[in-house]
Amino acid sequence: MNNNPVYWALLVGMSVLLMEQGSVRSQGDAQSDNKVMDNITVRQGETVFLRCAQGDVVTHTAWLNRSSILYAGEDKWSVDPRVSLVTLNQDEFTIKIENVEMTDEGQYVCAVQTSQRPRTTSVYILVQVPPKIINLSKDLVVNEGSNVTLVCQANGKPEPSISWRLISPSGDLGSDDEYLEIPSISRQRAGTYECSAANEIDTDVQTVDITVNYAPTVVEGRDVGVTLGQRGVLECEADAVPEADFEWYKDDRRILNGLDGLEIMSSGSLSKLTFFNVSEGDYGNYTCVAINKLGSATTNFLLYVVIEPTSSTLLQVQDGSGGAMGLHFHSCLLLLALLPLLLRF
Repeated sequence: MNNNPVYWALLVGMSVLLMEQGSVRSQGDAQSDNKVMDNITVRQGETVFLRCAQGDVVTHTAWLNRSSILYAGEDKWSVDPRVSLVTLNQDEFTIKIENVEMTDEGQYVCAVQTSQRPRTTSVYILVQVPPKIINLSKDLVVNEGSNVTLVCQANGKPEPSISWRLISPSGDLGSDDEYLEIPSISRQRAGTYECSAANEIDTDVQTVDITVNYAPTVVEGRDVGVTLGQRGVLECEADAVPEADFEWYKDDRRILNGLDGLEIMSSGSLSKLTFFNVSEGDYGNYTCVAINKLGSATTNFLLYVVIEPTSSTLLQVQDGSGGAMGLHFHSCLLLLALLPLLLRF
């Protein structure tokens, strides 16, 4: 027999290939020295130890994977720095593979030449991979009524399950599929959607924001009464995405900010028309128009006069013992008493 370890390792490698192509590998075959160990399950990134019992008088030993020789005795054949020899003695031949990757999955064979006959021990490494979302829809801006499809795809082993849910604002919309279909989307369905990819190893979570554009709607205008010379404010509130721009009109004439003692202040969904010193010409009908690229909405206001009671009026109302109010009361009684006499003439 050629005792060159290189020659022997190559010979073992050829034997292993033949064995994988259909030679006897049954663990229960009493006549076979080929043993199949239990599978080894390891997570991606961890370290795995491959142990092979020696026994008897060992002349040559080698660890092989699916396509190459890793170690022939103490001689390292693998160029992978993650693979190293841990133990080599009469009892045990152990190597380790650090930072395990998906490409490390597969069958490994320990081949031993003893003083009696060669034998092999095989083991299969199963690599588990935490889920990772690899394809996710980008943030969307759509018009109300559009059909929307979100996609979320992930890798992992075991194959991850995919689920969708609306998280902000919270809602019951969800899906247990890569695709989330939202037909004729409404403004209530705008928000943040969460995709979860989960397997028994871990969970990967990412989000997609959907913005739904819609035309303005306005709150019905509230009429306001103001005393001549006082300060008055008309408020116009609109709901719209994108936010509405506001225009104010008196009758059919557009009001320009800063003219005629008027100020227009618009911020977000609210616009205010302020009169700092109401004059006779300010009273009347006003219109607020909220506008964005999808449409417009209007609401009307009435600015009307309020007459403040004077001090003399208050005295008349409060006087119950002979003042102006008392005089008026007695005049009415006198008129009623004389009415029959007046009707005779």
